[in-house]
Amino acid sequence: MRFAFLAAALLATVSAGAAAQDKDRAEAEARAYVPQVVTTRHQGVFGGQRLGYSATVGETILKTKDGVPEAAIVTTAYVKEPRDPARPVTFLFNGGPGSGSVWLQMGAFGPKRVAIPSDARDDGAPPYPLLDNPDSLLDVTDLVFIDPPGTGFSVILPGGDPKNYYGVTQDAKAVAQVIRRWLNDNGRWNSPKFLGGESYGTTRSAAVVNQLEGQTYNDVGLNGILLISSILDFAAGSPTPGNELGYITNLPSMATTAAYHGKGLAGTAAAEVAEQARQFAIGPYAAFLLKGARASAEERASVRARLAQLTGLSQTYLDQADLRVTPDRFYKELLRDRGVTIGRLDTRYTGKDYDAAGESPDNDPSFYGIDAGYTAAVNSWMRGPLGFRTDREYQSIGSVGPWDWSLGGGGGGRQTYLNVAPYIGTALRENSGLRVFVGQGWYDFATPFFGAEYSLQRTGIPQDRISWHYYDAGHMMYVRDEDRAKLSRDIRAFIRAR
Repeated sequence: MRFAFLAAALLATVSAGAAAQDKDRAEAEARAYVPQVVTTRHQGVFGGQRLGYSATVGETILKTKDGVPEAAIVTTAYVKEPRDPARPVTFLFNGGPGSGSVWLQMGAFGPKRVAIPSDARDDGAPPYPLLDNPDSLLDVTDLVFIDPPGTGFSVILPGGDPKNYYGVTQDAKAVAQVIRRWLNDNGRWNSPKFLGGESYGTTRSAAVVNQLEGQTYNDVGLNGILLISSILDFAAGSPTPGNELGYITNLPSMATTAAYHGKGLAGTAAAEVAEQARQFAIGPYAAFLLKGARASAEERASVRARLAQLTGLSQTYLDQADLRVTPDRFYKELLRDRGVTIGRLDTRYTGKDYDAAGESPDNDPSFYGIDAGYTAAVNSWMRGPLGFRTDREYQSIGSVGPWDWSLGGGGGGRQTYLNVAPYIGTALRENSGLRVFVGQGWYDFATPFFGAEYSLQRTGIPQDRISWHYYDAGHMMYVRDEDRAKLSRDIRAFIRAR
């Protein structure tokens, strides 16, 4: 026994020594890391204006409290030349969490965009044309696309702790630090500033605003927040049993989708379909759901009939679902008679599953219908004309888990109640010059428009400086040519109106 004890003690000592050596080795490797910054110059026509611009792909190094480099954050900045410190600058990112900025950069606002079908068909096989993007916002604002750690080309360096970055608050702190550093390095502290995100990027926007304007040090005043396909109150769509709110906020998206595919209120304009569904959802339907088992048979029959009119689903199916249809079931059931399912990100898309009788879709046709084109485009553009050299893979959708969903940064799973909309309310109340742009697609089930409305129309959020804009596409409305142009015009007007 004594021998075993001594052996165990020796093994522990050796293991501790090896761990210390590994830590020292990782720290030395991190300290030796040389950030890459490369600038190229280009010309283009944006918003009808020809201008020259610089494109700078650079790595910002974030360090631990002990000064050890821990993460390399890649930003891609497009700046009009000659430079003007009084010109607006807009910081943009996508969502996920775990998504690189490829979608907004190569699909909507960057100087180049990938050409994919505009009519909800899949992008097929390469080559995918890389086109000049006249809808880029460069004529009214400089653009800085940020890829948080674990997304795009951004990485956590050897020895770095993912827990310092993988979470709502931790991520927001890192992005806010990158923004401050960019303002320092480029002499842009007094420029008009806009912040924008898509999907979880809207969650990030609210959390970053809290870091930039809600702290007592080094505040960064903002002129505007761009929320594209918003998700701010995560309870609004939570499928947790007993939560009725998701059925209410999803219903208008079901109605617009059914009409688009020739069912429900087919032939009625999407805006009118949405309004009818909103009124029913917050009126008779909400009352029925909240009554639960106390609802009468007559009330149930009336609600069932109207649900069938709006959603295009049969009354029999609605009865079997207890008048509560989850999104997955809707994707599968709406066009079951045609043998196809519909998309989640964009319900205009359809796909063919292995099993037409299944309960939920095999995959999301509105994602696999576009992802190859975007990934090819961002790699071609950044590794080619922009001159960024790395052997790292570009993470269009990276793995950034486990993610800390608690707002205090103290740990918490997705079941933790999360609502960041109050951050925006605080910012609006405390900054009289701040305005909010909200863009939503009628056919978006990832972040339904009625859920966005619900989250931003709560008490404590001033309504007079929030503008709403709607598009005839889904989550990434810019995949449709007409809506990319409209989104660009709408945001261009929003920035000019500061």
